[in-house]
Amino acid sequence: MNCPNRSDAMTVSEAITSRRSVRAFLPDPVPRETITRILEIAGRAPSGSNIQPWHVDVVMGGALDQLTTAITDRFDAGDTGDETYQYYPAPWREPYLARRRATGWGLYSALGIERHEKDRMRAQHRRNFLFFDAPVGLIFTIDGDLPVGSWLDTGMFLQSIMVAARGFGLDTCPQQAFAAYHQSIREVLGLPEDRTVICGMALGRADWSDPANGFETGRVPVADFAQFHG
Repeated sequence: MNCPNRSDAMTVSEAITSRRSVRAFLPDPVPRETITRILEIAGRAPSGSNIQPWHVDVVMGGALDQLTTAITDRFDAGDTGDETYQYYPAPWREPYLARRRATGWGLYSALGIERHEKDRMRAQHRRNFLFFDAPVGLIFTIDGDLPVGSWLDTGMFLQSIMVAARGFGLDTCPQQAFAAYHQSIREVLGLPEDRTVICGMALGRADWSDPANGFETGRVPVADFAQFHG
């Protein structure tokens, strides 16, 4: 086995630390060969007993338009969908509530949205279901009978995609919001009923002129989440 040299390690560090959740994309197409290579790289993600439990549907062009239209039509009609799994804590508690609020209001502030402007908040949320105008949408699913360990494995696969994309000069945004519209996704993409929709992900080149991308989330220091023993 070849061990990575220092320059390789630095490249990995830069890819991880430069990853951001991008919320505005340029329309530039991403070659299918590039997407395939990113998925090949991410497919090296670890999984328990190497079962590789993830499924991903890559949506572009007319298929992307069909999917986003199906979901935004429901959203515009006031249909909020239904969750098949619980993603967030209920009820919220500290310190997680404060972090969530800081992220939400930080984004709205970058967009010039005031707290009373509910319609503008809703319009911004709607952009999730357009993949923030990215040319590529990814939908991630897992067999419904697989337990939590396979969800952890799939999370590592997701992170690997986002880091690998940076190596091609591309950006991403993981989007759990799609899970609520799993039935529309299932119908448009022809997915089996026994698949659980985990999330979506936008993939493309960031539009850095858009104020949404002027917001960057913070991170707590290592001392807040790590304990060293010995």
